[in-house]
Amino acid sequence: MFDLVDKLQSKPLENTVKKETITSVLFHQTQECVELVDEAFRFENINVPTMVANGDEKIKQHVRESLVEIVIVELNLSENVTKDMERISHLLPNSASVIVIGSEDAISTIRNLKEMGFYYVFWPITKQELIDFVRNVNNNRQRNSGLGKDRTAKKVGIWGTKGGVGATMLTAEIAFELSNLKKSSSLVVDHDFRGGNLDIFLGLKRFEKKPVTRASLASSVDTTYATSMVKKVDNMLAVMSLESDDLNELELKEYVRTLTAELAGNYNFIIEDLSRASNSKQDLDYISTSCDVIVLLIEPTVSSVREAKRTMRSLEMADSSARCLFVLNYTVAEKAATISPADIKEFLGREPDVVLPNEPRMSKLVLEQKHIYQHDYPVSQNLHKLTAMLLGQSDEGGKNSWLRRMLKRGK
Repeated sequence: MFDLVDKLQSKPLENTVKKETITSVLFHQTQECVELVDEAFRFENINVPTMVANGDEKIKQHVRESLVEIVIVELNLSENVTKDMERISHLLPNSASVIVIGSEDAISTIRNLKEMGFYYVFWPITKQELIDFVRNVNNNRQRNSGLGKDRTAKKVGIWGTKGGVGATMLTAEIAFELSNLKKSSSLVVDHDFRGGNLDIFLGLKRFEKKPVTRASLASSVDTTYATSMVKKVDNMLAVMSLESDDLNELELKEYVRTLTAELAGNYNFIIEDLSRASNSKQDLDYISTSCDVIVLLIEPTVSSVREAKRTMRSLEMADSSARCLFVLNYTVAEKAATISPADIKEFLGREPDVVLPNEPRMSKLVLEQKHIYQHDYPVSQNLHKLTAMLLGQSDEGGKNSWLRRMLKRGK
């Protein structure tokens, strides 16, 4: 009897209550919120979230280096919760459920965040209310339901108005800037099934398109299979580029769209390279309904601007809800252009949103596997402005100082 008691007493006491594991992070603005979240999670014996100050750079670093199930974003000091979440949404992985804590008491805020796939909690909140809410969100995750399950990549279509306007180059540069500078996971979709130079602009050596057979069409497509059809450029950027000896171009286009739809939840951005050499009316119909933003790329020539006008009309007739951005790319020196910015404005009824001035060092950069976004050229600065517009960030004035100078010359 005494031996049994001794054995029981000598055995270390073990904590029989298992901690509830929810991998989370709090991006905070106030110490008050930190303390409430910390105390609430500890009291309920749940893993306490990692505490990180709410700032774009810190958000970028943390979410890309950690696997997070639930992201809590405090915006109690925000003047406009919706705008702030629009600004940072591209930094957050689509796989995570996002809870926004804010003191903005408006139905429109709840509605706007819900449309973006985010939960909203009004501050002040009690510890018990917070924990109940977090558990409910976590339960939704387990059942693959609730907000965020359908949060998908923002789709951007780069539409070239004619061959040689630089659509593939712009696709690659935007993709690199979004992934490397903005830390937004991105997928580039190649719509040229025969050749093209996308691999060169992406700096891929010994690149080969993924082959597709007719038998592939009969196979079921899931995320795992779709992922196998993608080539990683780096940790944040991938490309889908297919070819086939069996399928015609229309069949390949449909197949690419199926794969892209399956992968939409894996990336922040999907960027479609629709160079004029490979796009069609069916592509125009597709981007008018599927893309969030359409970048209409023109050059200072009559044929390019006329095609831009036709494209605009087609998008209007399709009643497209996509935001359309006009980019004027000087593929030749300014003095060699056959049409002035003033003529373009008059014909299209609007100024280009972004002007990319001619960069004579472009070919050398491509051959050296360097990129425009890495430099401080005038074209680089305007590329940054275009990327900011894709992210919904405000333009920092002087947007078209270069364009205004050109317009003045054209008068």
